Formats: sequence, C-alpha cells, structure tokens
Amino acid sequence: MSRRALIAGVGMIPFTTPSRTETYDVMGEKATRAALADAGVDYSLIQQAYAGWVYGDSTSGQAALYRVGPAGIPVLNVNNNCSTGSSALYLARQAVASGAAECVLALGFEQMQRGALAMSFTDRPTPFDSFSEIVHDIQGTSEAPFAAQLFGGAGREYAHKYGTAPETFAAISVKSRKHAEHNPYAVFRDELTVEEVLASPHIYGPLTRLQCCPPTCGAAAAVVCSEDFARTHGLRADVAIAAQAMTTDTASTFESRSMAAIVGYDMAREAARQVYEASGVGPEDIKVAELHDCFTANELLTYEALGFTPEGTAEKFILDGDNTYGGRVVTNPSGGLLSKGHPLGATGLAQCAELVWQLRGEADARQVDGCIVALQHNIGLGGATVVTLYEKVGR
Repeated sequence: MSRRALIAGVGMIPFTTPSRTETYDVMGEKATRAALADAGVDYSLIQQAYAGWVYGDSTSGQAALYRVGPAGIPVLNVNNNCSTGSSALYLARQAVASGAAECVLALGFEQMQRGALAMSFTDRPTPFDSFSEIVHDIQGTSEAPFAAQLFGGAGREYAHKYGTAPETFAAISVKSRKHAEHNPYAVFRDELTVEEVLASPHIYGPLTRLQCCPPTCGAAAAVVCSEDFARTHGLRADVAIAAQAMTTDTASTFESRSMAAIVGYDMAREAARQVYEASGVGPEDIKVAELHDCFTANELLTYEALGFTPEGTAEKFILDGDNTYGGRVVTNPSGGLLSKGHPLGATGLAQCAELVWQLRGEADARQVDGCIVALQHNIGLGGATVVTLYEKVGR
C-alpha cells in the first residue's frame, strides 16, 4: 500500500443526549453532507462507503446514506464496539491506499438509549464472557455497570501500584470540561472543579459519575481520497494519514491478570509502536492528540500506552499540566468522550474531524499552535484498537 490517503473533508453534527436526539439516519445524512461540502465533492463521485454503528439493525448504513442518494455504490456496515468509527476509517484508508478506490466515505453514527451500556441479546454467549471470567476472578462481582467495573478496576490497580491520588483522576475531568468550553459540538461545556468531580456519586474504584462518559447521540464523517483524485477534482490536499494501525487482543490480555491489559493497554501500546515505526514520528513529536477517555482512568493509562510519559509517571504528567495547553501534548482539545460525548459509532470519526481542523488551523479557540502531526487513539473492548497519525501536507 504505497499510495497516500488524504482526508479531503470532514463533518460532524453537535452531539446531544438521547432525550434530544434526531434519529440515526437523519444524523448520518447531516454528517455526510457536511463532510462532502467540506471536501467540495459531489456524492456521485464517492465510490465506496463504510458506515459504522454499534446499536442498530442491519444495513443501517444504507438507511442513512440513501437519504443522501441511492447511488448504487458498495456500502459496508462496520461494528467494532467503541472503535467502530476508526475501524470504518481504517477500511476507507485501506481502499484508497491499495488502489481499490479513489474516493471513499467513512461515516459513523449512534442513536443511544439512556443509561449504562447493555447487551442486546440474552439468549447467546456474549463477546465479553472470557473477559468477565477473568475480571470476576481478579476483583469479584459488583452491581456497578460492567464498563465501569473494567475501567474503574484498571484505575484502582494503577493507583494501588503507583500511589495515585483520587484528585489526580478527577483533574482529568476538570481538564476535559475546560477544553470542551470552546467546542460547539460538545454535550457538556460547563467547567468543573476537582471538588465537584469527587463529590459526584461514586461508581467504581476511583471513578465518580463525573469521571464517566455520558450516553450520547451523534454522527461524524470523513471523505478519504487519493492524491491523484484530489488533484484532478481540485480538492484540498493538506491533511493525510501518515500511518495507521489496528490491533486486537493477544494472549497477554488473558494471561497477565492485569485489569489494564483487560481494558486494552497492551493493544494500544502495540498499535502506537507500529504507527511510530511506520511513520518515523515518535511520541515526543506529538503536540496534539485525541484519545479514548471513556473514563478518566483510561485517559491516564493511555498517556503511558502511547508513550507520552514513562510508565508510572502519569500523575506527574497530569499535575505538571503536560496534558493541556502550555504543556507537552494537548490531549483531547475537543473535550474528549468525557465532555464532547461518546456516540459509539461516531466517536472515531469525530476524533478525526477535530484533528483535521487542528492541522488545518481551523480549531478556533481550541487551536494548538505549531502542530504538524496529530495522533488519534480509539479503543473498542472485545477488542480492537486503532491508532492513526495525521500529518500536514506540504509543511
């Protein structure tokens, strides 16, 4: 795969709570039209589409895209849990890089219900059965939502190992809200204090309610094309995917008896290693990143998995302000999943949109100065992790 894949256009809609949402097909149409308009390309020139969603019926992607136009093109529906949006982008990038297509759409959307995530089917084994057995063996059972048990357990494990204070985890939520204040697409834009975060209801381990991402609805999309296509059709060609990797669980997830491994630490570290090796870019070169902060504990772990700070030093990284403006790497300038929201199928492409805007210099009050590369981390338990490095072209 020697051809470079460009991100010619991105689009998203403001994320919202389930009580205020439009239906998934309407949201998907709006995000698609926004990406097409941003790219300056007509839908008739799109040759393939990859549509990502987690909760919905088969061919939901077609239902959304038929509102734009029944073009007869291949529409592939993608479901990879919380990394669904980045998985759709991964496939779109592969199609262009391999020469299978010249211009492809990646779309992600989610119409979620209120409350904690739940399984749709109770009459068959779940994809998490093997994980659940290990989790229950390590830390017993709980009435807390299963995802909170996983990530809260990983946070508790880390805090026990390194002596991390509860205030340190809470500071991540404070930072998240401060960043989201300037994002018109974010659900929660009011600032918080550490005291307010810690005073919210306890969920599991170090996690309180304000350290858990909310159920969210929304959609985002990206137009991916080749350099030849962009040149021929006069599309902007200023942002490209420099490297991308997808990893799934290895034996270490199940054999290490580590909650951090259960929630994807090893997957993230390996995906990041592949991306750094393929691109020649190292973590020290990254000034802006969108990472999967479904819970504060996961953001903290991911700082180390991506190599932003050595293992065991995340607390210092946070307290020194190295995760925000004026520090070493601005993490989640959008507000992240904690504040922007986490519509599962849309999250990866919303992260993509934010980083494209950052590299173009179009992020307004969120703009990170001097960024020429940007890193994205999107994880889905069960499992799949996608790490993507974007670069400014012609820099």
